[in-house]
Amino acid sequence: MRDIQQVRIAPSLLDADFGRLAEQIAEVEAAGADLLHLDVMDGHFVPNLSLGVPVVASIAACTDLLLDTHLMISDPARYAPAFVEAGSGSITFHIETSEQPLELVQQLRELGVKVGVALNPGTPAEAVLEIVSEVDIVLVMTVWPGFGGQAFMNECLSKITTIAERLGPEQWLEVDGGLNLETVPRAVAAGADTLVAGSAIFNSANAATAVEELRRAATEAARTRLEQRT
Repeated sequence: MRDIQQVRIAPSLLDADFGRLAEQIAEVEAAGADLLHLDVMDGHFVPNLSLGVPVVASIAACTDLLLDTHLMISDPARYAPAFVEAGSGSITFHIETSEQPLELVQQLRELGVKVGVALNPGTPAEAVLEIVSEVDIVLVMTVWPGFGGQAFMNECLSKITTIAERLGPEQWLEVDGGLNLETVPRAVAAGADTLVAGSAIFNSANAATAVEELRRAATEAARTRLEQRT
């Protein structure tokens, strides 16, 4: 069983109030958020549109947190350089979009950022195992991408465990979709160490308090996981 070296909380700005985005970023940053998750959608790979390059540049101007940019788009190679130039510190592409994923990883690596690969709920873990040693992040979607507020899919837990067994201590196993105080412990118990949460944070009464509560839940789950191993 892979040890979890650090639990990371990644607020997803898809669910933030864009009318006071800088304020909400400051709230979660002060509460100890480790990075910010940015969902980029093209209306083609997923049935929705979201953040573009100018918005990412504006976000980068008001925070020093890592901008973890998740490209839910059909042509990540074409658009990744612009997002890196705008301030993204990591670029994650979907395995479903690439016929030559290793080449794409190498292209992204040349941009000087962390490189991640994501897979949808219906995509088996085996789809990424060939390149898993070459990336910094593996992102397991526990909802179908495109919209926030969906329920966590428990059937993805075994996939998280399978991938966790293939990762080294320096790699991140990120989970995105339906994470809250009830589901975060399940994801961590399966092996996740980086937790993306949108509605659980920004639709709560207090975003900062939500970040702190999620971290406590995740940290306790990681401790329990370690105790069970030993």
